[in-house]
Order: sequence, then structure tokens, then C-alpha cells
Amino acid sequence: MDDPTMSPLLQVRDLTVDIGTESISNRLLDRVSFELGSGEITGLVGESGSGKTLTGLALLGLLPRTATTSGSIRLEGQELVGLPAAELRKIRGRDVSMVFQDPSSALNPSVSIGRQIVDVLKAHRDITKVDAEDVATDLLHQVGLADPSRTLKSFGYELSGGMCQRVMIAMALACGPKLLIADEPTTALDVTIQAQIVDLLRELAEQRDLAVLLISHDLAVVAEVADRVITMFRGEIVDVAPRDVLLRRPAHPYTFSLLEAARSTFEEVSSQSPKARGDFTSKAPADGVGCRYVARCNYSEELCISDHPLLIGSTESATRCHRSDELELLGLVS
Repeated sequence: MDDPTMSPLLQVRDLTVDIGTESISNRLLDRVSFELGSGEITGLVGESGSGKTLTGLALLGLLPRTATTSGSIRLEGQELVGLPAAELRKIRGRDVSMVFQDPSSALNPSVSIGRQIVDVLKAHRDITKVDAEDVATDLLHQVGLADPSRTLKSFGYELSGGMCQRVMIAMALACGPKLLIADEPTTALDVTIQAQIVDLLRELAEQRDLAVLLISHDLAVVAEVADRVITMFRGEIVDVAPRDVLLRRPAHPYTFSLLEAARSTFEEVSSQSPKARGDFTSKAPADGVGCRYVARCNYSEELCISDHPLLIGSTESATRCHRSDELELLGLVS
């Protein structure tokens, strides 16, 4: 956001998702809070099962019927939690769009690319078929496809993975959304194509003043383009920081471990980075009792086992660690 006095485009407060029945319920997201600004790319990182994709689906109201959502999701001041399904359908595609992880499976193999984009346009806009086809051609050109006319006549299975992802981004942009949620958009693409897709997201954010939530397990990909990075672990946010700050000296041991996985990419990562314990199957204390990362943290102490840390800081920079101040004095965190 260029003007800090402006309200953020998206405000998420204490977003909590439970799934199951009245007698048996699992908490998958626990009081998740963050903000997104127009023209800003925010990375949402963490390992599989951390709650990244679930967060994106919750923003769109695409959770299964067995899921219960509480908290607040406000898009330009409008509350989305509890909104009737018909109203949410109007918002999806028009105001908020999502690019899913596997573009090939997201495209209908029996319908041409052009027909699929035209259908999206006609579902949300009062537009003729001819005008919709012109818009579709322009969209494919904007996302870098060299021969839009040919692509419109093609089917998903006739395109490469990179081309399919560009098509999905074009479809997501068809109705001019304010927020784009990109869920692992570079997965299964080779390194060169990954870089092209990431560059495309940056260009679109700048040109369209588009807020982008970039979901990925790969911190190296996120660090190429994100303005700010949010780290999730076991359903909660553990770290929030501007990209440059996070890369130099992240404030949470789990973020250190993610950087360790990509340290060859980032020379500025401290050689003193704390390494996660290898016992990934160890169970953390009961929910709400201690730090959820304690079983994998080499810096845990008794307090970490007995007391669940709060997320301390602001929407721009925060960490969930009892020892963050102490580790800072030791030169291990910023």
C-alpha cells in the first residue's frame, strides 16, 4: 500500500476453521489474522498441512459443508463470513479470483479455452459473445501467450503446463478482480517457466493495482516477488515480516528452517541459523497448551512446552515465539 493511512483491501481477523461433527471436531485454522493492500504481493508460506491453501479457500467461501468458519473476513469493508452463498458466488470471480495448483486439471478438457473464458465473462458481466471473445483474446495477450487466437481454439490437454497456468491466470483476471489468490502457481513447472510466472504476477499486481496472495511451500519462489511474507505452521501464523527483513534475519525458528531449505539461494541467511530437529513425527503439546513447533525446535525451553505463545507485533511485522527477544540478543534473529 502506498498510503499507510488508507484502509487495506482485505482484513482478516481471528479466522478460525473447525471441521467435523458436534462430537468430533478438528481445528484446522486457529485465529489467523492478516491484511492485504492493493498492488501488494503477500507470500503465504509453510509446509504441507500448515493451513495455507485452506486459508485461501476460506477467503473464497469454498470450504466443505462440514467446516465451521468464525472470525472476520472483510473485503473493502464488506463482511464475507456468514454471507449467503448466492452473494459469495457474485464476489468470486468478480472481486476475488483464485489460481489453483494444477492448471491442467482445473481446465475442462472437453471445452475449448476460448469457451471457458467467455463463460466466465458472461457469468459476471453484461457482455455479448463477440465482445467476450475480444476480451478473451486481449487477456491471453496480456498474460504473455504469443498466439491468442490459436490458444482460444485449443483445449487444455493440447497446451504445456506453463501455457495452462497462463490461461488460468487470464481466466482469473477476466472480470477485473481486486484480489488474486495464487495457490502454488509454479508447482510442476521447470525453473525457467517458474520465473516467468512469478514475473507475470508482479507485472499484473503493478499494472492493475491488484492485491496478490501468493501461496507456496517454496520460500525461494515467494522471495522473488513478495513484498511481505507470512509463515504458517500447524494452522496458525508464526511469523510476519517484510521480505527483505525476513531474508536477512527471520524472527522465528521455523522460518529459519524454511530458509535452510533454500539457503543456497539466499547468501544473506546467517550461518548460525537454528536447525530443526529431525524428529518430524514428535507430537507437540495438546492444542492451546504449548508452542506447536516445540518438538522440532532446538531452542525450546520449559515455558515453550507449558505456555502457548501469542503472535506479538503488528500487521507488518510479528512473531510467535517466547524466546524471540533472547535469540535476538544472541544474534540468531533480527
